[in-house]
Amino acid sequence: MVHQPPPLPLGSDGEVDLRAPLTSDTILQVRTGRMAPLAPLSIKSGINKTLRSGPVQITKLGLEGDEQDPTFHGGVDKAVHGYCAAHYKSWQKEFSQAADRFVPGGFGENLVLGFMNERNVCIGDIFEISDSTAVLQISLPRQPCFKLNHRFHLPNFAPNTYRLSRTGYYFRVLTPGPVEAGNKLTLVSRPHPDWTIERIQRYLHKETDNYDMNLELSQIEEFGAECKDNFTRRVLRAREKANKKPKEKWVPYKVVERKEQTKRITSFVLEAVDKFTEREEKELSPGAHAKIKLGKCLVRAYSIVDGDKERFQLAVALEEKSRGGSKYLHREVKVGDVLQVGAITATVPTVSAASHHVFVAGGVGVTAFLAMVEFYKSIHYSVVLHYAVRSADDVPFRDRIEELKKEGQLVLYDKAAGQRMDIRQIIQSRGWNSQLYFCGPKRLMDQAEREVKELGVYQKEVHYEAFEADMSGDPFEAVVANKGGVVVKVGEDETLLEVLQKQFDQPDSSCCVGNCKTCLVELKAGQVDHRGTALTDDEKVTSMLSCVSRGVGRITIEI
Repeated sequence: MVHQPPPLPLGSDGEVDLRAPLTSDTILQVRTGRMAPLAPLSIKSGINKTLRSGPVQITKLGLEGDEQDPTFHGGVDKAVHGYCAAHYKSWQKEFSQAADRFVPGGFGENLVLGFMNERNVCIGDIFEISDSTAVLQISLPRQPCFKLNHRFHLPNFAPNTYRLSRTGYYFRVLTPGPVEAGNKLTLVSRPHPDWTIERIQRYLHKETDNYDMNLELSQIEEFGAECKDNFTRRVLRAREKANKKPKEKWVPYKVVERKEQTKRITSFVLEAVDKFTEREEKELSPGAHAKIKLGKCLVRAYSIVDGDKERFQLAVALEEKSRGGSKYLHREVKVGDVLQVGAITATVPTVSAASHHVFVAGGVGVTAFLAMVEFYKSIHYSVVLHYAVRSADDVPFRDRIEELKKEGQLVLYDKAAGQRMDIRQIIQSRGWNSQLYFCGPKRLMDQAEREVKELGVYQKEVHYEAFEADMSGDPFEAVVANKGGVVVKVGEDETLLEVLQKQFDQPDSSCCVGNCKTCLVELKAGQVDHRGTALTDDEKVTSMLSCVSRGVGRITIEI
């Protein structure tokens, strides 16, 4: 049943006053649901919850009969999800095209409340439930994910929930007991009156580098682990950065394993010679790459297949037209050798707002995406990898590839067997709110860019991870405006990045093939032959990638 609440506090505009002090509120609805397919995706979700009538028992892990994806929901800290019914009217006005979907229960909440919301609820608040033994405590703000985009059929809707402080909140269960619509939640304790859910979200999502606030929030014991650990990591990173003595740009790593994955592809496991301390962050985001110094003058960036910053694995194909990097690794590097490792950078973005993730790789290009595909799989996101190889014998990390195939998350194209990957068809059939990722040889990348443009795919819905780039071209000059107007000359086989680093030791660099923006410089005047894939068309008006892009004649820049 839907309980009719007592009159709610109203503001001068006649709407519910969401900032009215909270002493108690009425539970309007109780909802539970089972895990079910989130059509048309292949993944399951517990977001669809139905009304319950009569008493429902609350246990330490939530309401009886309620199921949740344990990756992000459920558990002691997220036992019960509460949401303010008054928010739905605002959503209906702001997203009129989806108004019929913004109704109580739409956010997958267990308890629908009258006016208890992010502005008048504080972390650690303790509530007793009338006519029940149950006692609940506010433990976390809800962190929105792509399933909200999918549920309301609104691309990139989820970030609006924390920008407008309408995420909802989680309770932990201090004392179990029954609950039903009509029960009253009464505030009995408020240990942190300064920390409303709204204020927490300010530092959780917006002012993420505020050390004092991160420190204070990390010390709130009532916080659930998700947020407490997040704020603690920020504090440790800030301390490490502040206390870190200037380090050498290059750090020694020993080759501890070498394995022939295929006749063309060899993997290498590198381990830091100096072990990381407890204060040094080892965690590595999937989709990262490492810059490696090979011999006396070669520097190359290679995708990290797995591992962390202390120990990670690379896989490199011996290219017929090698510029020296793959040839050196295959022919010269053996177990026990020490290599110098520079920047380790994540270049493949984690796009949590997408409903479906479509990875397209050719040959050794799979090394850029394998960890990311496995990551999305592990957190129950909808993901598929389209992978083209020369033959069935040219598949590296076969056991991991076979596991994806077994789970229905891999489509393999064997050229030797006459199988052809149709990039245009993959793009056209990707589904609503999908994110595309491409990595492979130049021919694959050129075709992907061409098809994406012809089909009108929005630039932010595509990521290109190139592992080769054409950097040569006609000589040009660059006036460096913020360095006294010094003019640097870039030869036909040089890059602007190389010239700037020789003269000014700036800017920093990472991938060196135009995938990331580490080497970005400001373009103040002149014409540029833009190369690489990291910049949108709008960004190209005022910026350029110094690792691959080339000026025409004379340009003016700032670094």
